[in-house]
Amino acid sequence: MSAFDDVLAGNAEHERTFTDTGMAGRAARGLGLVMCMDSRISPLDMLGLRPGDAKILRNAGARVTDDVLRTLVLAVHLLGVERVLVVAHTDCRMTKATDEQVHATISEAAGIDTRSLEFRTIPDQRATLEHDVQRVRSSPYLPAGLPVAGAVYDVRSGHLEVVVPEA
Repeated sequence: MSAFDDVLAGNAEHERTFTDTGMAGRAARGLGLVMCMDSRISPLDMLGLRPGDAKILRNAGARVTDDVLRTLVLAVHLLGVERVLVVAHTDCRMTKATDEQVHATISEAAGIDTRSLEFRTIPDQRATLEHDVQRVRSSPYLPAGLPVAGAVYDVRSGHLEVVVPEA
């Protein structure tokens, strides 16, 4: 028995009915999304998109890290992304603790010292979203004037509120 038997069985079923669409690897609607990894959120459904419409980058808290910026540079210059939306969400675990608390919790639960990691918890979601949108806007590797906005998705209502409009 493998820890992955269930997902490999799911893939076998997927493969059985799979048809190659011939879809290109570009973002058909020119959209780059930076989102939280929260499994309650389905980015395509949330925005009325279809597979292939957007490049979706997900991490804890929808943070614009160096790796997210690197990926956005590739997406913009090589994969058809022409606009970027950073989407935080309500009831995000990253807004409910400090980095120090997360380190302590992991240390107590698993006996692991994680202090060399920066978890980028979020003390003020709107301020953090504004900061992360500005990181994208100010990147010297992305085109000046690239439309970038920030929004908060409500996991209970499905509503998306733009809180950092495109400049």
